Amino acid sequence: MPVTVTRTTVTTTTSSSSGLGSPAILGSPRALTQPLGLLRLVQLFSTCVAFSLVASVGAWVGFMGNWCMFAWCFCFSVTLVIIIVELGGLQARFPLSWRNFPITFACYAALFCLSASIIYPTTYVQFQPHGRTRDHAIAAIAFSCIACVAYATEVAWTRARPGEITGYMATVPGLLKVVETFVACVIFAFISEPYLYKHKPALEWCVAVYAICFILAAVAIILNLCDCTNVLPIPFPSFLSGLALLSVLFYASAMVLWPLYQFDERYGGQPHRRTDSNCRNSHTQSVCPWDCRLAVAILTAINLLAYVADLVHSARLVFVRV
Repeated sequence: MPVTVTRTTVTTTTSSSSGLGSPAILGSPRALTQPLGLLRLVQLFSTCVAFSLVASVGAWVGFMGNWCMFAWCFCFSVTLVIIIVELGGLQARFPLSWRNFPITFACYAALFCLSASIIYPTTYVQFQPHGRTRDHAIAAIAFSCIACVAYATEVAWTRARPGEITGYMATVPGLLKVVETFVACVIFAFISEPYLYKHKPALEWCVAVYAICFILAAVAIILNLCDCTNVLPIPFPSFLSGLALLSVLFYASAMVLWPLYQFDERYGGQPHRRTDSNCRNSHTQSVCPWDCRLAVAILTAINLLAYVADLVHSARLVFVRV
């Protein structure tokens, strides 16, 4: 649904911009001399150095290590694709909406690199003895942080502002959709072991909430990236408002039920970490069950706040066809 952005109106169009208020330079190496182009070179270099340093000494193990390597490699690969598309002036031939795709990816990449910058040192580096491997790992963390800042800067530069022509994903609700789906994916990683919620209907309901809200938010993102918001049987703005309201209600129930049944002894929960026998020993590449339960509770609260903000901002947006 192509639509302009004022204080309360979002209008999507087929126009594209390189950000920072400067016109896009299509199909020219000069695109890399613009501020946004230079920023993407920093992103490309930082992620490349991060995974190269780790790979050169084999400094990753287990699921957490694989996640960090995937994050750096994925961000490097997609950033390279974006640079090639802009150098070749291929935006019109790109299969996804170019007004929505770069900022959507930049937001995801910032979150990927942020998670890797936290997970890698806490689950691997701190347990390594001093030496070449540890030095490479610390350097990789530094470049991961640089990449995170670079991607976050791109989001700040290219997000929607009053009076600009933009896509939905550049608005606050659009960016919040990215945060909501990313946090949901992290929740899924923490509840990958069924024993954390099986045989308790209240906890199974919480898992269903995470899955349903994730799917609906992902559908909203995909519809915008594919420029096919008109395929819905209801108006897209109504879909977004209903999605935000439903997600707030669902997450509010999960915010009550998950901590209640996981940490309250009256409902079979474990209020203290020391009561979980699996958490008494330190494991470098794994997270004990009680910590997983706590992490899910915190992430549930974060996503609830994100959906509340999404609902508030969505109510202020008016979509206009052009």
